Formats: sequence, C-alpha cells, structure tokens
Amino acid sequence: MAKYKVDITGLNTKDIKVLSSMETLELFKQYQNGDETAKEKIINGNLKLVLSILQRFNNTKHNMDDLFQVGVIGLIKAIDNFDVSLGLKLSTYAVPLIIGEVKRYIRDNTSLRVSRSVKDLAYKIIQFQSEYQNMYGVMPTYDIIAKKLEVSEYEIANALDSLKDPMSIFEPIYNDGGDTIYLSDQIADIKDINTDRDMLISLRKALQKIKDREKDILISRFIVGKTQMEIADQMGISQAQVSRIEKTAIENVRKLIK
Repeated sequence: MAKYKVDITGLNTKDIKVLSSMETLELFKQYQNGDETAKEKIINGNLKLVLSILQRFNNTKHNMDDLFQVGVIGLIKAIDNFDVSLGLKLSTYAVPLIIGEVKRYIRDNTSLRVSRSVKDLAYKIIQFQSEYQNMYGVMPTYDIIAKKLEVSEYEIANALDSLKDPMSIFEPIYNDGGDTIYLSDQIADIKDINTDRDMLISLRKALQKIKDREKDILISRFIVGKTQMEIADQMGISQAQVSRIEKTAIENVRKLIK
C-alpha cells in the first residue's frame, strides 16, 4: 500500500486528527454561532479526506503539495456551504467539491486548452451533481442532468471528458511481457482515411435500419458513454434486457455493413 501514500511537504499524516460525526456536528454549531476557531478545527479534522482523494491523482505530473492546497480550498468551500440540517455527512458533500477543485486546477494547468463554454458546462454539471446527490443521496443520471441544464447527453459526456487529463500518444496501454503497445499504435493512419469515411457512412445507414430501441441503446452506450444499468433505469427495463438488446443491435449492424 505504500505506493498509494501521498507525501505532503511539512505534513505528518500520523499527527492529523480525524473528527467523529458527533465532533464535527458540535463544531459546526460553534462555527455557525461565529466561532472561527471551530471552522479551523473542522478543516484540520478533515485533511485526511483530502489526502485520500489525492491518491487517485498521485501518478500525475503535478506537484502534490499544490494539489493538496487546491484540495483544501475545495474542503473549505464545502464547509462554508454545508447545511447540517440535511442530515448528511460532511464527507458526502465535500468529496465532489474537492475533486472538482483538483480537476479544475489540473485542467487549467495543462497545455491542452478546453473552450470556455465547455468548461462552464462542466462546472454546472459538477455543481448540479453535488446538489442532487445531497438532496436524493444518489448521483443524477445523464438524462436528468440534460433536462435540468437543457443540453444533450452528448454535450454532458463531452464536458465531463474535458476534465480528464490528456494522454501522451507514447503512453503504454498494454504489455503482456513481450512488445509494448503504445497509444500511437492505435491511432488511425491518415492513409486509411477514405476507408474510415466509407465505414462511417455504412454505419450511419445501418443505424437507420435497425429498431429505434436498438439504435437508442447503441448511441447511449458507445457515444454518450452510459452504463447498461443507467440505460435500464432510464428505459424502465432490466439490465439483462439492455444487454440482450445491445447484443442483438450489434449483430444486426454487423450484418448490414458487410
């Protein structure tokens, strides 16, 4: 487990106190009554929450000290806006805000730039996800977000994808002990562009000929990026039914593009 440890300069993680739920609640009461020292205690008592989140970013090129400071900013925002009357744990509310702050920092400090409109939509999605989860205890599905923000599910997937770190084309993606396969090996050769275009045209025609439900499931799965369970909840059917329809749809498309 040592490789997952997050080392922060000047911070001894063994000395960090973790607050219990009762201690946190009592400190929030004090803070809401104007005691700023209580807020500081809440922050210090939840630093390990920030560290646990940073574990997933431990393999990035970014300085972990900087990410820790950014994560603490997300924690402070969560504390400032947390409503104890909802009966939720602070961690439930704080986690998406901390992750959002860290991802925003990483995105804004990479050479790959994302358009302002996509960034703004990503921020709105994260905020709505946080509010929805706090209210209902579960993350909203793409169709719920789409209706609320009046955008397409594809735009939602695209905006959330913009928060992910860019990958080098020389990134190794597979090694079975022999030759390493790099991302660049999987990128289409420009010499084959006409073949790819013909294949796309055939695929579009095939999608128009299969059943609407089959087409909807293929688009949701392989373009929007939904899971079978999410599609099942949206359509009001079982995950097993979605799996069967998806398999049939793929077989039908294959027959049509041969």
